[in-house]
Formats: sequence, structure tokens, C-alpha cells
Amino acid sequence: MHPCGRKRSACPLGDLVGQQQRLASQRVCAAGLSERVQIDLCDYRDVTGSYDAVVSAEMIEAIGYRWWPHYFRALERLVKPGGRVAIQTITMPHARMMATRKTHTWMQKYIFPGGLIPSAEAILGITARYTALRPVDLLAMRPHYAETLRLWRERFSQRRDRLADLGFDDVFARMWELYLAYSEAGFRSGYLNVYQWTFAREHSR
Repeated sequence: MHPCGRKRSACPLGDLVGQQQRLASQRVCAAGLSERVQIDLCDYRDVTGSYDAVVSAEMIEAIGYRWWPHYFRALERLVKPGGRVAIQTITMPHARMMATRKTHTWMQKYIFPGGLIPSAEAILGITARYTALRPVDLLAMRPHYAETLRLWRERFSQRRDRLADLGFDDVFARMWELYLAYSEAGFRSGYLNVYQWTFAREHSR
């Protein structure tokens, strides 16, 4: 919402979860931006329009390997020539990504069904091959993400007694603690990273 508050522009936002849509709409209203920000409950492939900039936060990990070219082509389609696309994504080493993309890991079974963390090489290769999006900036945030996961796990543990009231059992609690600890270890060891990439759409395509 911050860019919409600073700049006179329309900022439609696509989202797939109804509860998130309601919360986001409430926050937009509280910020006095209802006339500038539109929260849509839709698939990213159904978003229409042409924009100066498009932002996608940690979506690519959830959509599945075979959809990555479609995903980047959708971003390209939505941004005007000369415009910017910003994505935030977790990454893993390319060799490990290729080795696990057709396997059924614990994470894929219980946390992110159908998902796969990309590699930096995969992202750059797909954008170069299928789109006119070219990288112009990159920010790595691995240490910050490790600390964020530690804090999430700490706060989750502090509120664990509330889970039963929300309909979750002890098996879920242990699974979620394992997921958070496992992910934190991945970032602290350097096996995982998280990037904010900025791409510019070339005028030639």
C-alpha cells in the first residue's frame, strides 16, 4: 500500500485466499486508500490490464515447475514496455532443484503441495528464454529471513496453547515447528536464500 499512498496511481492486487482478501481490504480502508487500491480474489493468470509496475511476492514457489514460463509471461504481459517487475522468491541451488523437482518430499507432501523452490539459474534462464524481462537489480536477504523464521517459531511456541481452539491438533503443532526450524536452518546454512529481483521489460518485444 505504501507506493499507492505516495503516488497517484491505481494499484489492483490479486490474491487467492478469501481471508487474506478481507484483511487486506480492511487495511486498505483504514489507510484511506480505497479509491486507489483494489483487492481482487483471482488467479494470477486472469489478471488484466497494463501497468507501470508489477510486484509478486513468493508466488513462484507455489505454482509448480511447469508453470514458471507461464508465470513470467503473465508478468511480462501486465507490465508496460519500459516498466518494472519486482518479485520476491526463495531459492535453492540449481543442482538440488533439478534433483528434487520430480520427487515427493516431506515439504511438498505436508506444507506446499505441488510447489517447488526455484534456483536463481532457473529464474534467469526462463526470463531470458521466454520473456523480454531483464534483471536490473537484486537484493539478497538471507540473514534477515533466517531471523524472521526464528521469531515466527518463537511466537508460534508462545501461543501453541491456542491451537486447539482453532481446530489444530498436536501433530499439526509439531509439524509446523519442524517446518519453521527446518527452514531457518536452510537459510542459516546458506542452502536457501531469498531475493528481491527487479526486472525491466525491454521495448523490443
